[in-house]
Amino acid sequence: MASDIYKRAREQRTGGSEMAVLLPLRPAPQMDSLSFTTWLANIRWWHVMLLMLVWPLQALAQGSVTVDSAITVLYRWAPFLLLNGFLFNVLISVLSMALGTGLGVLLGMTLISKWFPLRFLGNTGTAFFRNAPWLVLLFVVLLAFPFELNIFGTRVPLPGWIKAVIGLSLPVAANIAIIVRGAIQSVPSAQWEAAESLSFSRMQTLWQIIIPQCIKRMIPPWMNWYAILTMATPLCSILGTEEMVTLTRQAMEAEGNKPELLMPFYGFILILFFLYCYPIAKLTVRLERKFAVKL
Repeated sequence: MASDIYKRAREQRTGGSEMAVLLPLRPAPQMDSLSFTTWLANIRWWHVMLLMLVWPLQALAQGSVTVDSAITVLYRWAPFLLLNGFLFNVLISVLSMALGTGLGVLLGMTLISKWFPLRFLGNTGTAFFRNAPWLVLLFVVLLAFPFELNIFGTRVPLPGWIKAVIGLSLPVAANIAIIVRGAIQSVPSAQWEAAESLSFSRMQTLWQIIIPQCIKRMIPPWMNWYAILTMATPLCSILGTEEMVTLTRQAMEAEGNKPELLMPFYGFILILFFLYCYPIAKLTVRLERKFAVKL
C-alpha cells in the first residue's frame, strides 16, 4: 500500500519518466526516540504507588506466607511499630533539628564576622561537617562520648539516642549556617546603611533589623532540611537505638525471620516516612513561592 502511494507520487512529479526525484523521507520505526520519553512523561505518582503495592505481592507469591497471613502479621505489629518506633524517629528528628538550628544560627553568625580568626573557624567547621558522611559522624559521636557522665558524684547515663541526636545535629547545623548566611546576604545593603545612619551597632542591626527579615526566607530551606533529617533517622539503628528499623527487625525475629515478611514490613516503613515527609515537601514548595524575594 505504501509502495503504491510513493509510486504515484513519483509519477506525478516526473510525468511518468524515470528521472531521479527527491521523495519525502519515511522515518524508520526504530528511530522514534521520543516514544520512551513520552511514556515517562505520562507516568503519574499513583502508577508508582501501584507498582510499590504489586511488588510485595509478587514477592509473597514466591514464598510460603500468603498475602492474608502477611497482612495479619503486619496488622498485629503495626501499632507497636508506629507508636514505639516511628514516633521515636520523629522525636529524634525534632530534637536534632532544634539543636542543629541553634548551633547553625551561631555558626552562621561566624561566617559573616569581620574578625578573620572567627570567620576562618566558622568556615572550616561548616565545610567539614557539610562534607562528612552522616553515618561516620554517628560512629564518631558514639565512640567519643562516654556511656555515662559523672556530675558532682551523680552518674547520669548517656543513652545511644541522645548521642544520635548530637550526631545528626552536626551536619544539620553546618547546612543551617549556610542558609543563615545566604538569608542575611539577601537583605539589601540599604538596610545596613539605614541602620548605620541611626547609630545602630552591628549586633543591634543584625538582631533587630536583619534577622527578623530573614526568618521567612529561611523557613522553606529549613523545612527541606528537616525532611532530609527525618529520612536519615533510620541510620540511628546502627547505634542500637530502638527506633523504627530496629523494632522492625525485632518483630521479624519474633515471627521466625521469614523472608516473605521483608517486603511487607519494610514497605510499611517506607509508606510511613512517605506520608510524613511528602506533605512537608509540598508545603515547602508553597512557602518558597509565597516568600520568594521579588526584585
